[in-house]
Amino acid sequence: MTRIIDLSVPFENNATEPTPPVIEHWDHANGAMRMAKLAGVRASDFPDSLALASEKIVGYAHTGTHVDSPYHYGPLCEGKPARTIDQVPLEWCYGDGVVLDMRHKEPGAEITVDDLKAALGKINYTLRPMDIVLLQTGCDKYWGTDLETYLSMQSGLGVKGTKWLLDQGIRCIGIDAWTLDRPPKAMAAAFRESGDRDELWASHMYGRKHEYLQIEKLAQLDQLPSFGFKVAAFPTKFANSSAGWTRAVAIIEE
Repeated sequence: MTRIIDLSVPFENNATEPTPPVIEHWDHANGAMRMAKLAGVRASDFPDSLALASEKIVGYAHTGTHVDSPYHYGPLCEGKPARTIDQVPLEWCYGDGVVLDMRHKEPGAEITVDDLKAALGKINYTLRPMDIVLLQTGCDKYWGTDLETYLSMQSGLGVKGTKWLLDQGIRCIGIDAWTLDRPPKAMAAAFRESGDRDELWASHMYGRKHEYLQIEKLAQLDQLPSFGFKVAAFPTKFANSSAGWTRAVAIIEE
């Protein structure tokens, strides 16, 4: 028996994010008028004067659950032109998943190498190349609240943790929050205190040195076992783009 668990947030008007999509719903009566004009007939020629419903969607590529491409991080990756979302290997978007529980971390805290190793030890799991690592912060529970809360109630991966995961052969890292990095205000505070530019979007910027993908704004990681499932997060094929929307799912064979 195959069980599929939805790991995506809804794509909706007034969503809990800085750039929510705008969705215009065209009902069946509107569809009859548009299709009649296209076909050169009358709207009343359709049964009950109703035809096909549709939607017009205006949205940022990083809106909703999405996959970041290496091009998002910078123009070059590993000294070569960074791959856009239509160029990334689809094999990187499907594989064995492992959930690393970081819900004990304070909002704004950095997820360190020690945190990653401790989480793996708790579930007695050793990472394998091409595993898809899902970081569970619990922030998805704040989706649908106010934006400031959603943007702040997460921990985030630091540059050392990112490097360590990629050194294990990981090519795709997901998180149940707005960004893989620490919250924006936490990063800004650390930058002002130290003057170190590496505090700003550290895990993203590391993607200029080592090629990998991020899945951001996941949800319902608490519905998953720690491992023993597949993750599928194929991005929409937006040409020459930095990201693509995805209906991320976990596939569990029982």
